[in-house]
Amino acid sequence: MEIIKRDKSVITGKENLEHLQTLKNFPVFFGCTDEPAEDDIFADMKWAIDPETGVIQLTELIPLEILYKEQHVDGCGATWMKQYESFASYIAEKNPNSVLEIGGGQGTLAELVTQKLPNAEWAIIEPNPTHKGSDQIKIIKGFFDENFKYDKEINIVVFSHVWEHAYDPRLFIEHIASFLKPGGKLIFAYPDLKLWLEKKYTNAINFEHTMLLTDHHVEYLLRQYGFRLVDKRPYEDNSFFYTAEKVDEKLDDAPIENKYEEYKKIFMDYVEYHEKMIAEINDKVEKADTPVYLFGAHIFSQHLISCGLKIDKVVSILDNSPTKQGKRLYGTNLITESPKILADKSIVNVILKAGVHNEEIKKDILENINDQVVFW
Repeated sequence: MEIIKRDKSVITGKENLEHLQTLKNFPVFFGCTDEPAEDDIFADMKWAIDPETGVIQLTELIPLEILYKEQHVDGCGATWMKQYESFASYIAEKNPNSVLEIGGGQGTLAELVTQKLPNAEWAIIEPNPTHKGSDQIKIIKGFFDENFKYDKEINIVVFSHVWEHAYDPRLFIEHIASFLKPGGKLIFAYPDLKLWLEKKYTNAINFEHTMLLTDHHVEYLLRQYGFRLVDKRPYEDNSFFYTAEKVDEKLDDAPIENKYEEYKKIFMDYVEYHEKMIAEINDKVEKADTPVYLFGAHIFSQHLISCGLKIDKVVSILDNSPTKQGKRLYGTNLITESPKILADKSIVNVILKAGVHNEEIKKDILENINDQVVFW
């Protein structure tokens, strides 16, 4: 595997990055697989900060065809569906008629919006599409990069939780701008990554979320590439819904406020928290006299393991996604099972660090499967 070097700031383009942390031997695919464990690939996760802006970023990246070798996110669960429905309503308010969606995955958002707007034409560009397409929804298999072209005129570009995956956020927004005429709209959902990191969510930054590109940076880049912010709507303690309009006049070119001290502290607190938390969980695992399970066949668990979580006593990985059950979590020998297997057991322990999904998962298990589960 040939690592992609990114030694310049994703905001300024300068070679002035300050190293923060190296997390060694991290699995490069965030899902489950049927392939043998000896084929798994690992790489060091090297984090640095730009002293001029405070943006935190990886300096070494995984080739996209390896990182996204197959679809691993199916957006299952009430939390995801609620966000899809809320964002679909937000988009429908703008009454789009010709839409290009970047990274549409299973097509859930496209289905929800086109049900509300039966005359809207919708196209999805996605490297691993699982939606088959329809008369109203066109599927284009591929990555949205500088080589992507589309021959139909569009008036709205849409994406949900995609920009944080871009390796070059400036090139990403510049290419989007090239698809829109003045007056065209960019409507997107973006995670509140600063809040995620402050809350110590294990899926905040990683080989897919390769930078702490917060709403502060997002709004600066929108201005830099000819977009006027029309609306910014917080969505719970999770994301922001944005609407920006392409304009042809020059926008305010004020320098970006430096967040170096603030963001460096948030990151180092995040690192220290996980070191302490892993030590405490390892102690519980060592002393446990009842079975131990780990929830989340995804980055949630892989991050904990890479930070030192001992899994020799872990029975299996639990996950609600049927597409993951029966498969091995990449980077481990743990097989994924449904939480329903806990139904015939008495007291068991479940390690649960799944960010915004924690309460939904805990409530479902305690109320519907086994009320004696102890969560760590």
